[in-house]
Amino acid sequence: MEHQKTHKRGYLATVLGCYCPRCREGKLFRNPLSAKITKNMEMHERCPVCGQRTEIEVGFYYGTGYASYALALIFSGVFFFVWWLLIGFSFNDHRFLWWLFINAIVLVLLQPWVMRVSRSLWISWFVHYNPHWKEHEPNNYERIVEEQMNNW
Repeated sequence: MEHQKTHKRGYLATVLGCYCPRCREGKLFRNPLSAKITKNMEMHERCPVCGQRTEIEVGFYYGTGYASYALALIFSGVFFFVWWLLIGFSFNDHRFLWWLFINAIVLVLLQPWVMRVSRSLWISWFVHYNPHWKEHEPNNYERIVEEQMNNW
């Protein structure tokens, strides 16, 4: 009797790892993370494991700007708190300006990752985990118009 090992990936690991929210096994993006924005954002049309569409409707990922902004605010807030605990803030010796400068640089360097995670987070709010995905076909979304896809 052969036992199959199944992944019990949680929601946070699914979002941060950019896995399909439906099966939590297939990768959403075609290429590994890189600094090339065009290569970095290429997604599979469907999940390679379960067949879930990655673009539910035309312009679906426009809302990721909100998720990306929230992630940047959370990161900046945590970095602000850690900086305050370890170094402190003072306008006399420019510690605040140093924090501001370093925070901006780190956010720019993290941008490729933030863009990916924001897409992964956005799709996870609309496509929910289905532990029995092998027995059920993915939803057929009626708002998909093939002729209008990537028409911007």
